[in-house]
Amino acid sequence: MITFTPVARWIWGRDDETSDPLFCCLRHLLVAYGVLGEHRFAVGDPKMSISVAEAGKSNSFLFQEEFRVGSWHPNGVAQLVDRVRGRLRTGEIGSVDGYVECAGMVMVGSGDEEVQQESLFRLSASSFADFVSVELSANSDVWLAYDLEGRPQQKVYAANAPRLSALLCDLSQSLGVETDPDDPTYFAKPTQTGVENYFDSDGKASDVWRSFEVPTRYDVFTHAPGFGKIGYQRAARGEVRCVAVRDQQGELLGHLWASDSENAASFEPQDVSDDATYRAGLVWLDRLRSAHDRGLSPCEALAELGDLPDGEDDAGRVDLSEELTIPLARLRDGSQQGSAQGSL
Repeated sequence: MITFTPVARWIWGRDDETSDPLFCCLRHLLVAYGVLGEHRFAVGDPKMSISVAEAGKSNSFLFQEEFRVGSWHPNGVAQLVDRVRGRLRTGEIGSVDGYVECAGMVMVGSGDEEVQQESLFRLSASSFADFVSVELSANSDVWLAYDLEGRPQQKVYAANAPRLSALLCDLSQSLGVETDPDDPTYFAKPTQTGVENYFDSDGKASDVWRSFEVPTRYDVFTHAPGFGKIGYQRAARGEVRCVAVRDQQGELLGHLWASDSENAASFEPQDVSDDATYRAGLVWLDRLRSAHDRGLSPCEALAELGDLPDGEDDAGRVDLSEELTIPLARLRDGSQQGSAQGSL
């Protein structure tokens, strides 16, 4: 299971004696990335995002760009620093930050099936005021003795937990500082050597997936970002126009809906706990945001999205034969019960 927010985090922090925050941040980021690569927890050639903030000015950046990690790892720190420094706007460097979203190899099933898992880790580094820190966030539950729904997964745990422990140890040695487990998250409790489950008062592993991950995912579809000031509203009191969205097999992923009178539109997922449905919903939210930014009304956006050809992004297709006008509350009640198609 991959979560929307981290399952666990670990931090390595130390004083920076170089007086060069740019070099220090990028060196630590690439060193740590190399360790993840050695453990096959960073595969492929992901993008590395780098930003340099201007000292004393909020939301002012001297540099913001992305690079492919493979172009600079493992021996290209100095060249990367020179590349960034040559593109800096004029100004005093404040903080330097960089991060990489890492896909990696893990064991699943009965603990003997190796797969590549996307968004396995988020690796970041930051340098500011003569201090540098590296943070590793884990987004998967394969390191836990019980999955996030509280079900035992001893073989998966036995295959992956020792690898995580070895990774944390090697990161500590390579970075020259002890591993500092961050605070417990909603999902688990990080330690210096791994991560532990939560347990209920009856001794059973907690179902933190239903308690925390599902509500967090669903919130994206019901609340517009920027305190409701970015894009269409994602809630409506009255009736909305809605159309079904189905995958290539014809299975219902959810519904797109729109209301011109309330300047609202969103995607209502059929099962937000399903990863494919969730990812598809995010694609439709991005498309709605694009339509809003181009000045389309919610219902104009709905019509435009209904005319899109079948894509290759697994977001599904709009089925215009199932267009309805119903109260949004009814649509959401049906989806929450996992039977929206039968209730509409």
